[in-house]
Amino acid sequence: MAIQLTRRGALSLLLFLTPAVMPTWYAGSGYYPDESYNEVYAEEVPQTPILDYKVPRWCYTLNIQDGEATCYSPRGGNYHSSLGTRCELSCDRGFRLIGRRSVQCLPSRRWSGTAYCRQMRCHALPFITSGTYTCTNGVLLDSRCDYSCSSGYHLEGDRSRICMEDGRWSGGEPVCVDIDPPKIRCPHSREKMAEPEKLTARVYWDPPVVKDSADGTITRLTLRGPEPGSHFPEGEHVIRYTAYDRAYNRASCKFIVKVQVRRCPTLKPPLHGYLTCTSAGDNYGATCEYHCDGGYERQGTSSRVCQSSRQWSGSPPVCVPMKINVNVNSAAGLLDQFYEKQRLLIISAPDPSNRYYKMQISMLQQSTCGLDLRHVTIIELVGQPPQEVGRIREHQLSANIIEELRQFQHLTRSYFNMVLIDKQGIDRERYMEPVTPEEIFTFIDDYLLSNEELIQRREQRDICD
Repeated sequence: MAIQLTRRGALSLLLFLTPAVMPTWYAGSGYYPDESYNEVYAEEVPQTPILDYKVPRWCYTLNIQDGEATCYSPRGGNYHSSLGTRCELSCDRGFRLIGRRSVQCLPSRRWSGTAYCRQMRCHALPFITSGTYTCTNGVLLDSRCDYSCSSGYHLEGDRSRICMEDGRWSGGEPVCVDIDPPKIRCPHSREKMAEPEKLTARVYWDPPVVKDSADGTITRLTLRGPEPGSHFPEGEHVIRYTAYDRAYNRASCKFIVKVQVRRCPTLKPPLHGYLTCTSAGDNYGATCEYHCDGGYERQGTSSRVCQSSRQWSGSPPVCVPMKINVNVNSAAGLLDQFYEKQRLLIISAPDPSNRYYKMQISMLQQSTCGLDLRHVTIIELVGQPPQEVGRIREHQLSANIIEELRQFQHLTRSYFNMVLIDKQGIDRERYMEPVTPEEIFTFIDDYLLSNEELIQRREQRDICD
């Protein structure tokens, strides 16, 4: 008995076969033996459905979330899911179609493809240094992100970016830059009086207050002017500070240090005398010493001090002609009158007609101004006893004093000789022949003048010309 299976048959046929005629089983043949029954089952083949275009609903109704299907049916507009219907798929704005754009209802009662709408998104924006942003709708379509910078920074670039339909952000990424200078506040200006006997004042101040408007970092602070604690001279001094931040922005401030010096009225030197003063000579604490020219002596206070009240202490002394007392008992008593006041030039000659003596006296008489400037007093010892004469200017010396002077200074009557004695009464130079006043002055200026006299000599260098 033979049975023919057609391609479209969907029935299962049961065949009764004896064990003797049972064919050998091969895996994958479609036949399955069973040891309990002598039966063979034929595999069911799905039948092709009979197409009926008149059935109104053939495929399930398309429903695309966040989108729509535009369908065209062969039977008309009311049969959108019938056999042969073609649908065009699209998504709402902000969504992207994933899958087939066009599907058709097949005889298998299924659509020819699948699709869905996925919400469109842009990538998350990176954060910017020293700034941030806020978005209206996250990373979704049309979301707008507005950028802002931290205090002290300014935004450069696009202030806003919008998520576009292609999944990209509009514009470019901005940056926050520090363009604001630091904030700096200097100390207040100050005024100070100079210290006693000085023309300067030591001034201190606190450093300026500096703050950066951005990240708070000050990289450098420079000072233009003296450091705090410096000695400032009289007058106004501008102190300037400049601060730099990390972005090289800078800000400056300044203040003034004013130093005043208390000053007394300028002192005038006495007639036939001069002054030597410490410091500037008229500032608070300065001391001025009064000195008299050669042949004069001081009467009154020796020095005056400039006080904080801007007035001088004491009253000014005067210089009067030096009084020489020749009525003393010894040469030592005579010389003591000149101690620390006058230098002595003692001239000895055997008689008034001695040519060396006459020559020397003639040259000295022409240089009286230079001798007075250098505080030199001349003593003459001339002649032989009993006609020997000793004199200081118009003052006559006794024979006893003349003899003691000769012995004390080792002066002979036999020939011309001369000795120069300093203000301390020390024999400093001897001459056996006449010398010019210039030679005497040079020796005194080089070896015998005190510091005060040197200063006075520089100021009066041309006074005798």
